[in-house]
Amino acid sequence: MNIFLKTEDEIELMRQANLLVGRTLGELAKHIKPGVSTLQLDKVANEFICDNGAVPTFKGFPNPFGPPFPASICTSVNDVVVHGIPDAATVLKDGDIISIDCGVLLNGFNGDSCYTFCVGEVAPEVRQLLKVTKESLYLGIEAAMAGRHVGDIGCAIQDYCQSFGYGIVRELTGHGIGREMHEDPKIPNYGGRGRGIMLKSGMCIAIEPMVTMGNRAIGIMPDKWTIKTLDGRPAAHFEHTIAIRKGKADILSSFEEVERLEGKLY
Repeated sequence: MNIFLKTEDEIELMRQANLLVGRTLGELAKHIKPGVSTLQLDKVANEFICDNGAVPTFKGFPNPFGPPFPASICTSVNDVVVHGIPDAATVLKDGDIISIDCGVLLNGFNGDSCYTFCVGEVAPEVRQLLKVTKESLYLGIEAAMAGRHVGDIGCAIQDYCQSFGYGIVRELTGHGIGREMHEDPKIPNYGGRGRGIMLKSGMCIAIEPMVTMGNRAIGIMPDKWTIKTLDGRPAAHFEHTIAIRKGKADILSSFEEVERLEGKLY
């Protein structure tokens, strides 16, 4: 396992990449409404990222099981947990939810963040799933500080989400991040306190709870990317990239633009 600790200068470069991801999610928020296809959203994201001098990291991302990812963002609707491929046929409708995962490469460093959006009027029980998943992300971040362990993050997320009867996807995890999109260590959304590797100041990680309304079992579709819940119930996904500190973690990505727009758009 190779874990690369970042310098303060490198963390600031990572912050710039991650803030661009946040602005991209904010730009996408303006377009998320019934009647819009996921392919249209991908075009918006690709143009915004490139216009800001960055590269969409997901485009062409290799897949050991099949073809590389063909788009700039992952658009995962309703029962799609992660890695949904944008296309013209998937058109958002009132009551949907969509998780948009976005990554950029800027000045040699990666940014990575995900937000689950409501489309129009969403059922209260689905809104609660989103609320709890988002809250669990921040509980995981609170547990992420130098001297603690990877298991402390997963335990905080797991305990909270399971107290609502939700499932925690185990086959997919968060990850280290830096010059590469996926670096060591893996950051599971489950675990035991005090277990796993110790967190050190300068580590940069992406924490990303993937939470299901029903059973946690998942399956991969024939495209070898799209991952869905087996019971067909909705899933939510939120992600921040953070830098580990001796005290409170430093959140490098941002939901500020999305949250500012949410009240106006929904």
